[in-house]
Amino acid sequence: MRILALETSAKAVSAAVTEDGKVLCSGYQDTGLTHSRTLMPIVEAMLKNTGLTVQDCDAVAVAAGPGSFTGIRIGVSAAKGLAFAADKPCAAVSTLEAMARNVAHMDALVVCAMDARRSQIYNALFTSEHGRLTRRTPDRAIGLAELAEELRSEPLPLVIVGDGAVLCEKALTESGLPCRLAPPQLVMQNAMSVALCAEDLARAGKLVSAQELLPVYLRPPQAQRLRQPPQI
Repeated sequence: MRILALETSAKAVSAAVTEDGKVLCSGYQDTGLTHSRTLMPIVEAMLKNTGLTVQDCDAVAVAAGPGSFTGIRIGVSAAKGLAFAADKPCAAVSTLEAMARNVAHMDALVVCAMDARRSQIYNALFTSEHGRLTRRTPDRAIGLAELAEELRSEPLPLVIVGDGAVLCEKALTESGLPCRLAPPQLVMQNAMSVALCAEDLARAGKLVSAQELLPVYLRPPQAQRLRQPPQI
């Protein structure tokens, strides 16, 4: 199966195509430019340079969340448009599961961390053993202090991934928990891992139509929170 994948959940933006577990091509950019300016040029250049089209792919995958509200909206909207135009199914991949896939070769407890502000991170925990990931928690927003207490009796070594990894490492270290960051080339989200996770979803029969593809938010957007009346 050939998958075109997009990743726009945080500051960096990337796209990739995989086929049966092999990465055919990828593009990555982390220069501070908005995803609305960079995503589609990356996809177009990547496909043009490899002689591929969206029609040559079996599905379009995207990191559907959690993550930056704006980034997730851009990625999901682009995936829906590409899939709808080519009449292809979609794969809605957990951003956190995809980043854990980066270090599936390391035997450890993988701590996924995205900065959610207000001393919280978007987080999920996965056991990584012999190249396979086992989910330990659902995707969630959790306080750093609460996460540290949860991990206090964990016997496995802790490996941290994601754009909030440095923040998480600092909090866990200050709480007396030994941990380490994933290697620099593996710590950040990337579309290659999104595509590999999408292949698993396809094998499990969990692809959806372009119309059914939706973003996943663990908290309401700030604008929505500000509109809500204060609780008395």
